[in-house]
Amino acid sequence: MNDRSKKTNQTVTLTDNASGKTYDFPVMSGSVGPDVIDIRTLYADTGYFTYDPGFTSTASCESTITYIDGDEGILLYRGYAIEDLAMHSDYMDVCYLLLFGELPNKEQKAKFEHDVTYHTMLHEQVNQFYRGFRRDSHPMAVMCGVVGALSAFYHDSLDINDPWHRTVASYRMIAKIPTIAAQAYKYALGQPFIYPRNELGYSENFLHMLFATPAEEYKISPTLAKAMDRILILHADHEQNASTSTVRLSGSSGANPFACIAAGIASLWGPAHGGANEAVLNMLDQIGDKKNIPEFVKKAKDKDDPFRLMGFGHRVYKNFDPRARVMQQTCHEVLDELGMTDDPLLELAMELEKIALEDEYFVERKLYPNVDFYSGIIFKAMGIPTSMFTVLFAVARTVGWIAQWNEMVEDPSQKIGRPRQLFTGATRRDYVALGKRK
Repeated sequence: MNDRSKKTNQTVTLTDNASGKTYDFPVMSGSVGPDVIDIRTLYADTGYFTYDPGFTSTASCESTITYIDGDEGILLYRGYAIEDLAMHSDYMDVCYLLLFGELPNKEQKAKFEHDVTYHTMLHEQVNQFYRGFRRDSHPMAVMCGVVGALSAFYHDSLDINDPWHRTVASYRMIAKIPTIAAQAYKYALGQPFIYPRNELGYSENFLHMLFATPAEEYKISPTLAKAMDRILILHADHEQNASTSTVRLSGSSGANPFACIAAGIASLWGPAHGGANEAVLNMLDQIGDKKNIPEFVKKAKDKDDPFRLMGFGHRVYKNFDPRARVMQQTCHEVLDELGMTDDPLLELAMELEKIALEDEYFVERKLYPNVDFYSGIIFKAMGIPTSMFTVLFAVARTVGWIAQWNEMVEDPSQKIGRPRQLFTGATRRDYVALGKRK
């Protein structure tokens, strides 16, 4: 137990009906949210494990970074509401906040931006890695490979017990992930890599590396740069989700930070996690036209029909996804900026949004459009292919993974992850020689 958490005067008593014995387990309180039962001595005291597939009722760690209240639709980074940060701050502000716990002052922010900016270039030999991938490789496959390989080039930041090494590794990953992602995109197109520009802001630089070519100057739209910045902020962290838990579990073994982030990228790649906004676009393609919406809404309401409306509702948020409010506004700003309000697919999406917000079936069940619904539309409007959607998610989430990894390394109560199991396989059997097997 750390100084941040505390035991309450309460205990929970477990009675073993088989033996009649009772066991008391302490209750711990955080700063906000439900109390937790400390069952670290459960097996030693009782001989039992708990069974919790997906760990949906299990706190795997103690954290001060991100708080979610799904029932109330609340998401806080270090205590700050996501809506306030997305509308009034920028991504570098949020990166500093997640890493260090406080918003930076002017001097701190200037130094942080400088330090990150001057790590954005990749070692030139890393660029040769891309040639080893097929041109039609999925960008997430490229991301996993290149990020994992960074440890072969930056030996001066691999000692996880050295705070300075951890800081340098953290800055390097925040700085280099957009470069790696943009180069994965350019490689798939057969276009030359665009090197980072130190005079550009983080999101501006990312857009420039994605869309610029040596043939002509690329003019960065302030509206699109702001939209990208908000997208990065909204996806920067989300508590102990699958990819973050993967980063922590990998890190618990003492693995180097680059390997841990590569593991997080691999977990994010799954369609149930990072691929939700891509599924939204696939669904819109399936619906095809506004006139088909009533038919598909009817299918969505039929519990015997396998069709589901993607981008509505959320596993955690039982109310409106707080990120979706910001993304909704940003989505309309981007469509107006690009003059794409008459695009058939985007018109379809906006009509579907309107129906979902007004239809009694969706309202009663709180199946509101979520952040993935709007982000998919924005990416589509900006000309980003669906294969890159999860890559952009990885760019945004890297700082959250790093903050969580740093917290895990510094936590004195952290142990190597070792979940238990309920074994249902064969019990011990006698070995049968090959000639006697039936």
